[in-house]
Amino acid sequence: MNRTDELRTARIESLVTPAELALRYPVTPGVATHVTDSRRRIEKILNGEDKRLLVIIGPCSIHDLTAAMEYATRLQSLRNQYQSRLEIVMRTYFEKPRTVVGWKGLISDPDLNGSYRVNHGLELARKLLLQVNELGVPTATEFLDMVTGQFIADLISWGAIGARTTESQIHREMASALSCPVGFKNGTDGNTRIAVDAIRA
Repeated sequence: MNRTDELRTARIESLVTPAELALRYPVTPGVATHVTDSRRRIEKILNGEDKRLLVIIGPCSIHDLTAAMEYATRLQSLRNQYQSRLEIVMRTYFEKPRTVVGWKGLISDPDLNGSYRVNHGLELARKLLLQVNELGVPTATEFLDMVTGQFIADLISWGAIGARTTESQIHREMASALSCPVGFKNGTDGNTRIAVDAIRA
């Protein structure tokens, strides 16, 4: 009989479950308090109850964990210095939406060599998020893949739905289920109406 399925699949590997990864890298009580408090502060800023400026800053995408931790350490110093005026949150983006072919991020290809060790990428991402939060720096990420958020969302203080997915109904539904504040980006053509519609939907 002719095969009719998996004709374009190079290999299939089992994915670690979110529960397994959370057991391996559990949220400590201190980190849980930090994430909860950070989310509340961000919500107050977005609701106009806190007049400080929310600053989400950092690399386009994480690829070097040592550099990311060095950056987080410097950000923590700046958070202390400007806490009366700014709520500084570190961008910890692990997935890259591509308009053309290219590296798709730390989770998909942590070794940057096309080996696509996704389980290892998920492990690295969760471990880094724990370390950054332990420093006292809140984290932000783009929720791109429908599955990935289950592995890291408990460590995120602010989420983003990107320009290429703001119009996607399934991403809008996912955003409504996330426990952190979520921002919608304008479309790739710069149209902000798309983001407004996404929030209302």
